[in-house]
Amino acid sequence: MGAGSRNVLVTGGAGYIGSHTCKALAAAGYSPVTLDNLAYGHRWAVRWGPFEQADLDDRQAVERVLREHRIGAVIHFAAYAYVGESMTDPGKYFRNNVVNTLNLLEAMRAAGVGRIVFSSTCATYGVPKGVPIAEDHPQLPVNPYGESKLFVERALHWNGVAHGLRWMALRYFNAAGADPDGEIGEDHDPETHLIPLAIEAALGRRPDLQVMGTDYPTADGTAIRDYVHVTDLADAHLRALHHLEGDGPSGALNLGTGRGHSVREVVAMVERVTGRKVGARDAQ
Repeated sequence: MGAGSRNVLVTGGAGYIGSHTCKALAAAGYSPVTLDNLAYGHRWAVRWGPFEQADLDDRQAVERVLREHRIGAVIHFAAYAYVGESMTDPGKYFRNNVVNTLNLLEAMRAAGVGRIVFSSTCATYGVPKGVPIAEDHPQLPVNPYGESKLFVERALHWNGVAHGLRWMALRYFNAAGADPDGEIGEDHDPETHLIPLAIEAALGRRPDLQVMGTDYPTADGTAIRDYVHVTDLADAHLRALHHLEGDGPSGALNLGTGRGHSVREVVAMVERVTGRKVGARDAQ
């Protein structure tokens, strides 16, 4: 593939962050090609560039897509991302997040594609020794999801050493928000994320919002998370791609605001913006 190709393969491009990144790529003059098996993604979210329905466990299909679309770089989102599920079914997460990513890397090497931006996670750090978390913080995952992402980071490193693969791993915290133009947004089934759950409760689409944990060592006793707007995440992936195109060194970066918000703070903000009460109750 030509190193100067503006065609970018976006695995998981029919998903939440992937679809927002496709829009950002198109606005920047790239041609995103979405590869998704639609297990969690949505066909309606593919609005910029061609769509290829395939699974990363089919290496021949992935290699065909890379060659036919003359792909110059890959942005890799496709992964299972439910921490709780990873604890009960670790094999599912290692097969999909690790083995299938190795298939992707082998297909890229066969097709001569030498750049990749990888969607990693703060879950690779495990329990933080202090906050804010820096990129040199020890990576000690406490669940199979974080472990699977860390393994891929190491695979990227060693493929760089052995084959010259150029890569960036973006370890982000909690994605939130939606496209300001209203063209795409978050749509998970079942929904597990705090902000959409709180909004649904405010709109009366669910009876209440369960607050999971009220004895954290925080000002109001509820968990604090660092929320990053999805369009900022999309922009960061675009910047990482530019970095690799400019022959910048491979490496890993955190994507966060550096300031967390508690569950109760999020609920209060939803109430302020919607003008409606969120029926929040502490989970037993």
